[in-house]
Amino acid sequence: MFCSPTIFRRIVFYCTIGLLTAIATPALALDYKLNGVSRDDLKDNIKLHLNPISVTKGDPDEATEERILKSVKTALQPFGFYNSEIALRTENQALIIEVELGDPLIVANVTREIIGEGRNDPEFKQRFNGFKLNPGDVMHQPTYESFKSSMFNYALSNGYFDYHWQATRLDLVREENEANILLVAQSGRQYEFGEVRLVGDTRSKAIIGRLQPFKEGEKYTSAKLTKFNQRLNQTGYFARVIARPLVSQADGARVPIEITLAHLPRDIFNVGGGASTDTGPRIRGRWERPWVNTRGHSITGEVFASQLEQAASLDYRIPLEDVNNDYASIKTSYEFQDNENSDTKSETLSISAHRFWKEADSPWQRSISLTYDREMFTQGLSKPQTINLLMPGYSIAYNNSEDKVDINHGQYYRVSAQVGHEDLASDISLAKVLAQAKIITTLGETHRLFFRAEAGAIYTEEFDRVPSSIRFFTGGDQSVRGFGYQKISPFVLDEDGSRVLTGGKYLATASIEYAYPVADNWRAAVFTDVGTSTNDFSDPLARSIGVGAHWITLIGPVRFYIARGESEFESSWRFHFTLGPEL
Repeated sequence: MFCSPTIFRRIVFYCTIGLLTAIATPALALDYKLNGVSRDDLKDNIKLHLNPISVTKGDPDEATEERILKSVKTALQPFGFYNSEIALRTENQALIIEVELGDPLIVANVTREIIGEGRNDPEFKQRFNGFKLNPGDVMHQPTYESFKSSMFNYALSNGYFDYHWQATRLDLVREENEANILLVAQSGRQYEFGEVRLVGDTRSKAIIGRLQPFKEGEKYTSAKLTKFNQRLNQTGYFARVIARPLVSQADGARVPIEITLAHLPRDIFNVGGGASTDTGPRIRGRWERPWVNTRGHSITGEVFASQLEQAASLDYRIPLEDVNNDYASIKTSYEFQDNENSDTKSETLSISAHRFWKEADSPWQRSISLTYDREMFTQGLSKPQTINLLMPGYSIAYNNSEDKVDINHGQYYRVSAQVGHEDLASDISLAKVLAQAKIITTLGETHRLFFRAEAGAIYTEEFDRVPSSIRFFTGGDQSVRGFGYQKISPFVLDEDGSRVLTGGKYLATASIEYAYPVADNWRAAVFTDVGTSTNDFSDPLARSIGVGAHWITLIGPVRFYIARGESEFESSWRFHFTLGPEL
């Protein structure tokens, strides 16, 4: 049967009008006032359940009212309120939800049982018996559900890969306001670490064996596997590496651990640059061969060039027992310096052997060293000299900071000492001690404080023969701002009465800086610095005050400062610019 064209057009017309009316009538979020509920957790859950409900006009229709009543009841039940009464009314065109909570359900009985090896595992039992609902408590269903989920995750993390809930039941007796809880866990067996299998290049087998925080046959825990992955990724040998358990291939109770890895390229080349008002533009090139042999030896070469200094070095590193924290290195380097600021010209050839070690996961690192330096230098008005030094040394450092580009909290301390004696292959006898401290802390996530201090001393009877690279100078971006780079030092006067720097026996600097965020990625800063390089601490200190700005970028904060420096011999304004790590 066919309808006439006229009837068809009318049908289309009315359907279109209906569709347009539906589109033109906006759905409004439910606006309501809740009475009878004071607890925030209940209010939040009611709001969560009512959020999906909307109305197309001021008052909800009968179906919407029914949905509101059901949603409020459902929101209250997980907290034990199964016998609540809810009513709706309208007052001054506002929807009022009246709630009478009634008495909550009380836990009457809790029945728990472990089946399997977990029954004899003290830690497993302690975790299982840590269920927080006890007879007499108000029934709280989120606690019940959260425990089931967390217990399952705990079991898997500790090698109970066959774990499952054999029985769980929540019986609600509303007439008596009671709840009965049944929890029966089937732990299954506890698996152990099995053999470690490498997928890919096996040259790192010996190294990986020394990184394992577990032995074959030891009880499996995900915490130890996570630590293993962290250690593997910290070595600097791999472009990609991950260790995972192969539960489906377990041999009895032992689960093999598969390591999928990809080594870094044979040779890695990097070129970088930077700039500061101390040294001007600078460029650095780096070559690294991560794998020299299967024992994990590596070699790194670097070249560095700035207006004041050029250097080249080659460092051969030998990992020891703890690959990441225990290693030795042999380093040779050449450095040329022509620094008009400190009246220094020097060429230094250095060969050193270092032994570094630290406890795993500890912020402390120690090192011992033996360094041979041959330095040809001219300091100020002195004649050119060549000094040979063979110096054993020791250092201890503490570095505990956030692993991110812009640090809000961190501490760095370092103390180092070197000695040389003319009876032990050195041209002169001397001892040098240097201590450094840096602290960054942020109060209330906005008030950022940066404290910095440095102190050093050289003990010798022939200071005029101490190489320039060992003497103390200060001033500049990283020490006392408001002065040129290494412009603070003891001095002598030349024939024209001008000061010519000699370097000092002692060093002392301190700084405090306060910064506050003023815009996205920008902080304003104020600071004061004080310090000296001297042969006599009775000499006046150099001081400075200033303001600055920090621009937070993806490669680190760029810092700009304007400083006013005051000393016995100089009063000046200076602009400072730095890019690089603060700790």
